[in-house]
Amino acid sequence: MSPPALHPAFHDIAKRVNNWGRWGADDEIGTLNLITDEVVSRAATEVRTGRRVPLALPLRQDGVQTGLIPGRVNPLHAMVQINQEVFGPGTVACSDDVVTMGLQAATHWDALAHASHSGRLYNGRPADTITPHGGAEFSGIDKAGPIVSRGVLLDVAREHGKDRLDGSYAVTPEDLDAAEELAGTRVRAGDIVLVRTGQVRVYLAGDREAYGYPSPGLSIRTPEWFHARDVAAVANDTLTFEVFPPEIEDLWLPVHALDLVEMGMLQGQNWNLEELSTACGQEGRYAFLLSAMPEPFVGATGTPVAPVAIL
Repeated sequence: MSPPALHPAFHDIAKRVNNWGRWGADDEIGTLNLITDEVVSRAATEVRTGRRVPLALPLRQDGVQTGLIPGRVNPLHAMVQINQEVFGPGTVACSDDVVTMGLQAATHWDALAHASHSGRLYNGRPADTITPHGGAEFSGIDKAGPIVSRGVLLDVAREHGKDRLDGSYAVTPEDLDAAEELAGTRVRAGDIVLVRTGQVRVYLAGDREAYGYPSPGLSIRTPEWFHARDVAAVANDTLTFEVFPPEIEDLWLPVHALDLVEMGMLQGQNWNLEELSTACGQEGRYAFLLSAMPEPFVGATGTPVAPVAIL
C-alpha cells in the first residue's frame, strides 16, 4: 500500500525546492556541496577580533528532552573507573566515563537520513535502506564531513524588539528578510544560517516543559527562501526546529521533509544563540566563521555538535 499523500501545499513547495540529482545520482550530502574551498577561504576573512562564542547547550541528565519525542533520552552519565591504576599498583591512575543518550538529545545536527516522506529519503533513495542494526546506509551523519563555513545570524527575535518570540510564532521569509537587513549582510551561497527565536531562553531559565510545546519556529514557507540563496545548512534555538504545533492541521514536520528530503539541507536544533546575539549586537556585525564539525557516528541519523562562532 502506498503511503498517504501529504497536503497539496507541501507538494507544491517540494517541487520548487527539490535538489535530487543536482549533484549527481550518487550524492549523499546535498547542499553541503555548496561549501567549497573558496567559500571557506572567504569565510575566514570574517574573523577580525578572534572572539570565540560557544553555541552548544551543556550535555546533562536534566537536558532539553521532556519525553515529547519517544526514545530521545537526555545524557545519562556514569563513571566506569575512578582513579584506577589500570596497569598495576604504583602506576598512573585513570578515571573513565560512559554516556547513554539520544544523538539528537541536545545541540545537534539532523542528518539528511533523519526524515523521509512517501517512502523516500534525499535523492530518491528508499527509506527502508535505514535498518535496525546498520542504521542509515545513505546520507548518514558520517557522510557529512567537516562543516566549516561563513555563519550568518538572522536574529528574528531582536528584529522584532523581543527577547523571545511568542509561542507558536511561525518565522516567515519576510521575517528572514528583515533580520537579514538588521544583520547588514546578504546571505550568500554556501553560508550556514542561524535563526534566533529566543526560545532557548525558556530552557535556560529552567522551564523544560514550556521549552518544547508550543514553540516558535520556521514556517513551511522558509525552505524556498533558503533554496533561493543556496544556503548550505540551517540551525536554530528550538526543540522542534519548525513552528509547533504545525501551521497546517495534521501536517506534522513538513519543514523537516522539505529541508532534509527534498532539498538535502542539514538542520540543527537546540543551538544556544543567546551569547552570539549579544556579541553580534556589540560588534555591529552578524557574519562570522562557524565551525560545527559533526561527530561521525557511522550510519547515524543525527549527532551532537559543539559549534563555535569566531568573530
